[in-house]
Amino acid sequence: MKKLFVVMVTLCMAAGLLAGCGSEGNGSSNPAASATPAAKPEESAAPAAETPGPLESSQTPSGTDDETVIHVGALKGPTSMGMVKLMADSDAGTTAARYEFSIHGAVDEMTPKIVQGDFDIAAVPANLASVLYNNTKGQISVLAVNTLGVLYIVENGETVQSVADLKGKTLYASGKGATPEYALNYILKSNGLDPAKDLTIEYKSEHTECVAALAADPAGVAMLPQPFVTTAQVKNPDIRVALDLSREWDNAQEGQEVKSSLVTGVVVARNDFIEAHPDLVHTFMDEYRASIEYVNGNVEDAAKLVGSYDIVPEEVAVKALPACNIVFMEGSEMKDALSGYLSVLMEQNPKAVGGALPDETFYYNR
Repeated sequence: MKKLFVVMVTLCMAAGLLAGCGSEGNGSSNPAASATPAAKPEESAAPAAETPGPLESSQTPSGTDDETVIHVGALKGPTSMGMVKLMADSDAGTTAARYEFSIHGAVDEMTPKIVQGDFDIAAVPANLASVLYNNTKGQISVLAVNTLGVLYIVENGETVQSVADLKGKTLYASGKGATPEYALNYILKSNGLDPAKDLTIEYKSEHTECVAALAADPAGVAMLPQPFVTTAQVKNPDIRVALDLSREWDNAQEGQEVKSSLVTGVVVARNDFIEAHPDLVHTFMDEYRASIEYVNGNVEDAAKLVGSYDIVPEEVAVKALPACNIVFMEGSEMKDALSGYLSVLMEQNPKAVGGALPDETFYYNR
């Protein structure tokens, strides 16, 4: 039964990912493959599992929190880039808690490990957190938002200065049927553009195909995530960032009573771990926040760490880090940003969030 449950829930997670989550770099968390954030997004979704059971626990609560190792999973890309100082301090033995980190190249590698209880804490795409919550009957909580939007519109020229300038253009993008498409549609519609009529959107299966199409079409534009934008610019210095979709999302939120944000990644924890080790969870959050502050304040040194942990090459990280929108938002700030984002996804495709918006217990508040 234990193995059957894991299979059922893993299939269910895959359904949610296909509906609304590619790789982290896609702005959903399409998290990354190898040194670039590019797990292939899909266009269809399987039905969700109907009766998911409890998450499995990877360890029995120890006698004291000092003896407990926190097992942390993350994806190659911006969400793990913010962890590198904490990872380095852990390796040096200078952290207040004991950690074991596991960095993966694709989100489907991580999902079963979360379900099986191999991770106590995990940095995951924002919509996957909602899918996990719904399909485990509320047995995970989101601790914090760790990455805001990483999607950008790029071009070879100077023709796109606003969202309105996309009218009549051919836009190359990946993430069909996933959160990048939903975010793009929301921003286009908020600016009075019909995605089906006012421009031509050609969806590709990989970011590299978007770059190749852009190179072959001097008048075209592309939607790319960081750090892939920087990777593409290293190869083709003529590529210019025309629009920051996080900023455009914020502009679209003007006038809203409670403003949301374009969210890429969050950090979640199993509720049984939170209940068994509340002090360790607080320690992790404090040390993770400090790591993010270090990364944002010491880009060159942080880029060296990013390269040493084989997340992305150092030369890419040093240019990409300032544009990766790595943050640490918890409490009410986290809830406002994330709940509004999930609401936008819910309106476009309920499967993207696991069929329903999470309730209040989804949002951890220490």
